Parts: sequence; structure tokens; C-alpha cells
Amino acid sequence: MSFFTKYKDVLLILISALLYFIFAYFLERTAFNNLLFLWFSLFGCSYLLIKSKTINTSTLIGLVILFRLIFLFAIPNLSQDFYRFIWDGRMILEGFNPYLSLPETYIQQGLHPIAETTNLYAGMGEMNGSHYTNYPPINQLCFLIAALFANKSIFGSVVVLRLIIILADLGILYFGKKLLLQLNLPVKNIFWYALNPFIIIEMTGNLHFEPVMLFFLIWSLYKLKQQKWVLAAILLACSVSVKLIPLLFLPLFFQWFVDYNGITNKMKQSYEQRKNKWNSAFTGITKLIGFYAITFTTIILLFLPFYSSEFIENYANSVGLWFKNFEFNASFYFIFREIGYLFRGYNEIAIIGKITPILTILFLVIITFFRKNKSMIQLITALLFGLCFYYFTATTVHPWYLATPLILSVFTRYRFPIIWTLVIIFSYQAYANTPWKENLWFVGLEYLILYIFLVFELRKNFKHYKIVK
Repeated sequence: MSFFTKYKDVLLILISALLYFIFAYFLERTAFNNLLFLWFSLFGCSYLLIKSKTINTSTLIGLVILFRLIFLFAIPNLSQDFYRFIWDGRMILEGFNPYLSLPETYIQQGLHPIAETTNLYAGMGEMNGSHYTNYPPINQLCFLIAALFANKSIFGSVVVLRLIIILADLGILYFGKKLLLQLNLPVKNIFWYALNPFIIIEMTGNLHFEPVMLFFLIWSLYKLKQQKWVLAAILLACSVSVKLIPLLFLPLFFQWFVDYNGITNKMKQSYEQRKNKWNSAFTGITKLIGFYAITFTTIILLFLPFYSSEFIENYANSVGLWFKNFEFNASFYFIFREIGYLFRGYNEIAIIGKITPILTILFLVIITFFRKNKSMIQLITALLFGLCFYYFTATTVHPWYLATPLILSVFTRYRFPIIWTLVIIFSYQAYANTPWKENLWFVGLEYLILYIFLVFELRKNFKHYKIVK
């Protein structure tokens, strides 16, 4: 037995720890070649660690914590959004409603409503500072906690925000393992999320709050599997109140509650059978309405402390910007945009941005009623493809958005989101240019690799379905 074979796991852990340390404290976002080297090296190490037959689950959990703690005292180097998080939290602490004012207004008027006003505005940048905040209330609560513990130190606020995200990831690990066990799936699947370098870097490192959203989402699905749908609805509302994206999932719960296939079955049935089917369907519809009612009521209650007529207008305008103004790392949208340039001579984002949400809604309706979503695995697969369809047609796909399809994939047969988290790094080539500019060749390479793997998986799983059937 060679030295490498004997100590392979130890070497992989040490190399990973060193690379994460370099990534956290020495990497510049503009150094794209260095970024690529660290990124692909960490993915290689992560794959070998998860696949290792000599590392047990307890050790992997230890690595989940260790690799995240390496980032504890680092200032995020791939994103500046955290400055706005800190700003919002301190505004709430000072008694201001963060949804009603723009950071740039205070700067223009020479006002300093919170500590380190100038530094925070400079950090978030003019574009961020000129828009109303769009972070929902539980996300704002996280920002407030950071302000409570460190209202005069950006560094201290970063540490507090990071600890919240680490705790959320540990919660995902806890409930994710429980859900995998209930679904009779390998527990090790959860580490495709928990030990994925993309998650460690983008969430723990760059302070994106998807893990808090996903903690509530996975907990909700776990409770739904246990038939505790009231608590599941409350938890789903909490997830929406961190990030709005789970709102897309609401139609897909229909078949979980309603035996749609049963009541549309055209086979000959006795009167008693038809009666039982319709009674069951009525009970299911009643529960579904209750599920939706509890979800929306909880969301409204969580938003209520910030309510005002100005809030509704500001929040709607802020969310609308993602469909009408922003474009980054898009897939089919960039193709539609080029076609628009060809025929109209200018950017059609205002029109395309309105069409793509309609396409998403139609796709969600199709997979809600024309695909089996009765089992939990079928339901989560529907959630995965519903969300990915939205991202495939969206005008903006920031890297951290992929946390949701990634965690959903570990409960399904599909692994293409793992490949996506690997190749999403190509989108960061835009920051290597001065001024900032996307290179569509890199974007094209990202999606080419993704779609090749997606088609491969779809064909493989279709063949498996035919064999099983």
C-alpha cells in the first residue's frame, strides 16, 4: 500500500482546508484564473471525499463544520450584497423601516442614520444603494440580529451573519438526513449539498441567505411527509419570508393533497367507488385550501410589521426590476435578446421579462396536472424541474440561486444541478473585465455543459421509467 493510498483521505482534507483558506483570505474576484484553479480543485477534492469508502458520516459532518469555520473571520470577496444586509439591519435597530428609504438619499443629504453609513454605502455600490430593499421579513430579522450584536463593526456583523448561515446549513443537514431516511435514499446524498464547495463558498463565504430559506423548506417537506401539513404550511411561509422563490412551488402541492388521477380515471367504476373517490378528493381539496390559507396568512403576518402603502409600491417595484432591468448569466433569454436585436434593433428585456414568467406559470400548470406528483420523491422532482425551467428562461441567474435546485436534487434521481454548481463559476469571468462585462462565450460554455448532462440524465431516467413500468 503506497503512502498516498494509506493517507489519501487525510491529504484530501488538508488540501481542501488549505485551498479554502486561500480562497477566503487571499483571492481577488478579478483574478479569474486563480478562481478557476481553486474552484475546480476544491470540487475534485469534495467529490473524492464524498465517494471515499473509508470516511464515515460522522467525519463528513465534522468536515462540513470545519470547512465553514475556515471562512468565519473572512470578509466576502465574491459579493458585496452583505453591506446592504448590514445597512438594513442597523436601520431596523434605529427604528427605521428599511423598505421605505434609499441609502443614496441619506448620502445625498449628508445624513448618517446608522454607524458607518459612508463605508456601508461605498461597499454596497451605487446600483444597490439606489434601489429599495427586496429582502423579506425573516431575512431582515437575521440582519437585525447582526445589528444587535455588532451595530458599529462591519467585521463583527459579518461574523454574526456567517454564524446564522452556518447554523441554517446544519439544520438542513439534520432534517435532510431525516427526510432521506424516510424516502429510503442513501443518507450520504445530503453531502452533495453540505460539502459542495459552491455552497461553502457562496453561502458561508459570501453570506447569501439561501440556507436559511432552505432550512425552512426542507423542514416543511419533512413535516409534509409526516402528514403534518399545518406545520408544513407555516414552515413553507417562513421559507418564503426569507426568499420569495418558494412561492413558485405552491401549485405543485395539488396532487399531494388531491387524488387527481383517481377522480379523472375513466375506467368503469361502481357507484360506491366513484362516491369514495369524490369524497376523498373533496377532503383533499379542503386540506389544500387550508394549506394555502395558512401559508399566505403566515406570510402576511410576517410582513405586517413593515406594512404601509409605500411599502407595497416600493417592494413591488424592487422585485419587478429583476424582470425588467437586470440581466446576468441568462440562458434562453440571451438567445431571445439576440433575436430581438436582429429584428427590432434594441434590447427587448421589457417585453421578454414579462413573457418568461408567463411561460413558467404555464409549465407549472402542466407538471401540476399532467405529471404524477403523488409521492414525496415525485413532488420534489416536480419542484426541481419547475424551478429550473424558471431559471432556464430568467433574465438573471446569480450563482447563489443554484442552492435550491442543488438541495432538491439530493432527494431525486437527478444530479445535473451538481454539474451546474461546478460550471456556474464561468459566470464570474465578467468580473475579470474592467469595466464589468459578461463574456457570452463563457456563459455559452456553462449552459452547453449543463444541457448536455441534463439531456443525458433525462434519457437515462426515461429508460429506467420504461423498464420499471
